[in-house]
Parts: sequence; C-alpha cells; structure tokens
Amino acid sequence: MKTLKEIFGYLLGGVLFVGLIPFVMWLVSGKPALFPTDTMQLVAGALLAAVGLFVSVWSIVYMRCKGNGNPMDAFGHEVAPRTSYLMTDGPYRLSRNPMLTGTFVYLTGICVWFWKWQPLVVFVIFVVIMLVQVRTEEKRLRNDFGEEYEAYCRRTGRFLPF
Repeated sequence: MKTLKEIFGYLLGGVLFVGLIPFVMWLVSGKPALFPTDTMQLVAGALLAAVGLFVSVWSIVYMRCKGNGNPMDAFGHEVAPRTSYLMTDGPYRLSRNPMLTGTFVYLTGICVWFWKWQPLVVFVIFVVIMLVQVRTEEKRLRNDFGEEYEAYCRRTGRFLPF
C-alpha cells in the first residue's frame, strides 16, 4: 500500500506540475505554435524549464533516497509518505521548498516559451495557491519538528537561499 501511495503521489505531481499547468497556459494563450520562431525566446524558455525541472527532480530524488519519503501534503492531507526527520541538506540547504522553487522556475520558462500575458496570469494564480499550501505545510513542520524547524527557517529562505 505504501508503494502504491508513493507512486500515486509522484504521478499526481508530475501530471499536475509538468503537464497540466503548462497545458492550461498553452490553452489560455490561444494555442500558439508549440515551438517559438524567436531563437532567444526558445533558448531562454527551454533553459529555464530545464533548470527548473532539474532542481525539482533533484529535490524529489534526494528526499526519497535520503529522507525515505516525501513532504508533500495537499492542504493537510498526506499525498505521499512523509519523511521522518527534517531534511536540511542537499537541495534543502539552499531552500526550504526546492521542489516548488524548481517548479516556479520551470513554469517561468513556460511563460517565456509562450511569451504572452495569459500564461503569466495562470502562473500568478498558481503561485498564490502554492503560497497558501506552503503555509499549511509549514504549520505541520513546526508541529512535527519544533525548534529544529524554527532554526532551519532562520538560516534558510522559503524559496531562495537568502
């Protein structure tokens, strides 16, 4: 059962963050050509998207291998098994939410790729929803890890290293 829940959690995250949100951005943009003709737009969008995916995948793999779980909660509901200790090393030494930071960079790349204002609106809505989610998750982490989490918050940024 635990493995099935893990697989479901990772698939849900991949479908939602990597597939569905960019698809919605494409739809609201008026279904532009999938490959921009402007080389700079293509390169910048692809580079940002690739870097964002790398950071997200690194964070997920690191947490799975080192933390034996995943911190993902969907507004207080466990989607995948949680880690049993606070992750503060690897990508988590740079950001308290490196998976989400990577997703933000990836979606920024998608916005650049499409280069229209409509994907930016979708992105802003997503960021607002994720900020609410992060605050919910932070409450759980404070309850689970107390002062250890507070100290981590003082030395590590929510999304950026500073």
